[in-house]
Amino acid sequence: MTALVYWLDMAGVVVFALSGVILACRSRMDPFGMLVLAAVTGIGGGTLRDLVLGVRPVFWVADPTYLWVILGTVGLSIVGFHYIHRLSRVFLPVADAFGLALFTVIGAHKALQLEAPGVVAVLMGLLTGVAGGMVRDVLARRVPMVLRQEVYATASIAGGIAYVGLGALEVMPGIAIGLALAVTLGLRLAAIHWGLTLPVFAWVTIHPPREPAPSSGAEPLSGDGQGGPSPVRPKVRVRMISPRQQRGQRRRQRDR
Repeated sequence: MTALVYWLDMAGVVVFALSGVILACRSRMDPFGMLVLAAVTGIGGGTLRDLVLGVRPVFWVADPTYLWVILGTVGLSIVGFHYIHRLSRVFLPVADAFGLALFTVIGAHKALQLEAPGVVAVLMGLLTGVAGGMVRDVLARRVPMVLRQEVYATASIAGGIAYVGLGALEVMPGIAIGLALAVTLGLRLAAIHWGLTLPVFAWVTIHPPREPAPSSGAEPLSGDGQGGPSPVRPKVRVRMISPRQQRGQRRRQRDR
């Protein structure tokens, strides 16, 4: 079990580091920028998790193999940088989805090993899965995916709940890991493929309907004593915009 979790953790570091390298290339960064994005994406979430849980030293200080894996990933990417541009734009979110699923399970598993409550384990899985990507996107001057209406953090929470729940039911560890990975990865890939989003709340300006012009020749007096109807100010309200309405708005913007 320990070996399985360790190699899953290494796989997550490689996938997240590669997503950082690809984003650095799209942002026209130098090799040092590629290394920084790869490092914060690969080990940033786990570092924050260990600091919150009070683990000393953090995992990559106790085992520098993680750093060598990140260096190797960046080095191979620099050698084969001619092929990076051939990667589809779908590859980055798909690779990020695999890393999210792996790190969610790793974070929840480590919290449970430290005898943390179930809700804390779910939050540690979320932190491990999304924190590194948030720092990566901020450094690349992008809005982090976890702050958009995409199904991202929701998928991580669902996977963490699945893993903690299966552990409470004393399901075999290998099966619990596989099912939790499938839940997180399935939700995230489904959101990418079908464009699934969560409802958002936005300020909406409501313009009142225009009053019809009077039929008689005499114009009614407005509140200030002058002729003509008094102006009616538009109202501003907070409305929930459903995913269907969001898709309709995007479609109308494309048609323009």
